[in-house]
Amino acid sequence: MSAFVSVLLVFLLVIVAALVIAAIWGVGIYNSLVALRNACKNAFAQVDVQLKRRHDLIPNLVETAKGYMAHESGTLTAVIEARAKATQANVRFAGNPNDPAAMRDLSQAEAGLSGALGRLMVVAEQYPQLKADATMRSLMEELTSTENRIAFSRQAFNDAVLFYNNGREVFPQIFIANAFGFQAGEFFKIEDPAEKAAPKVSF
Repeated sequence: MSAFVSVLLVFLLVIVAALVIAAIWGVGIYNSLVALRNACKNAFAQVDVQLKRRHDLIPNLVETAKGYMAHESGTLTAVIEARAKATQANVRFAGNPNDPAAMRDLSQAEAGLSGALGRLMVVAEQYPQLKADATMRSLMEELTSTENRIAFSRQAFNDAVLFYNNGREVFPQIFIANAFGFQAGEFFKIEDPAEKAAPKVSF
C-alpha cells in the first residue's frame, strides 16, 4: 500500500510540476505579447505626433492660399473636408488602437488627405504670386518636413506591427494570443497607389 501511495505522490508531483512549468511558460508568452503590443502603441504615438502636426498646418495653408485662389474654392474645400475626415479617423484609432478596422479607416482617410493636398499643389503651380508668398513658402517647407517624418515614423510603426504579428502567429504562441484576445495588428498603409506619394512641393 505504501508503495502505491509513493507512486501516486510521485505522479501527483510530476503533474503539479508540469502545471507550474506550463503556467510559467504561458505567463512568459503573455508578457512577451503585451510587450510587443505596447511597442506598437508606442510606435503609433510617434506617427500620431506627426499626423497632428500635419493636420495643424493645413488650416493656415488653406487660409494663405485662399487669398490668391479665389476661383479654386472647390479644391480648398476638398482639402478642409479631407483634413476633417483624417482628424476624426485619427481620434477613433487612438481611442481603440487594437481595432484593425479603425486603422484601415485611418489609412484611407490619410490617403484621401494626401490626394487632396496633391491636387492643391498642382493647382497652386498656376499662381506665381502664391508661390512667391513668404508665408506659403514657409508652410510648404514645414509640410514637406512633416511628410518626411510621417513616412519615417509610419515605417517604424509597420516594423513594430510586423514583429507583433510574427510573435502572436507562431506556434505555440498563437494559442495564448487567441485565448487572451490579442488581435492581429493592421499595417498603416495607403491603399490607393495613385495617392501613395507625399504631396510634391516645388515652391
